Amino acid sequence: MAELVSRHLSWSNALTVSRLLSAPCLFFAILGGSIGLSCGLFWFAVATDVADGRLARARGEVTAFGGLLDHATDASFVCSGLAALVMTGVVPAALPLLVLLAFAQYVLDSESLAGRKLRASFLGRWNGVFYFVPIGVVVTRDALGLSWPADSLVRGLGFVLVLSTIASMADRLWTLMSVRRSDSGSL
Repeated sequence: MAELVSRHLSWSNALTVSRLLSAPCLFFAILGGSIGLSCGLFWFAVATDVADGRLARARGEVTAFGGLLDHATDASFVCSGLAALVMTGVVPAALPLLVLLAFAQYVLDSESLAGRKLRASFLGRWNGVFYFVPIGVVVTRDALGLSWPADSLVRGLGFVLVLSTIASMADRLWTLMSVRRSDSGSL
């Protein structure tokens, strides 16, 4: 047990957890109109998201658990930010829910709860990156006092992400069903 705990206590996972802890802060900062704090929290999350993986590879701390923690943290962070943007009327209400469902499907399809490495699809990987964009655009735009891009453009991006998330989930489901059919046919 001590070995399991010590393997999960790493500098890279500590960076990831700091991002996880900032997720509810982002939600309340956006809702409370704390523009500077919202922007700072967002860019802190981007920096730690870039740094944690590099640090894990450099220190030999790459584990399936660390990958799962990183992706779960990203999903939590973007869902918090997107939920706040839903409540302010900037993105479609379906988007944070679809992000959660897509992440759950990703974890279950990859069998990562059994210790396997997460397997991202091409579209799913890009969706994961672009889920950060509406949040980053809004908080950075507001912090800089800009009027562009307008909320309507961000909302349009939100609708594109809704559609691409649905497409990604359908693709994952189709792939999983095809693999299972081919496995049952070879028995």
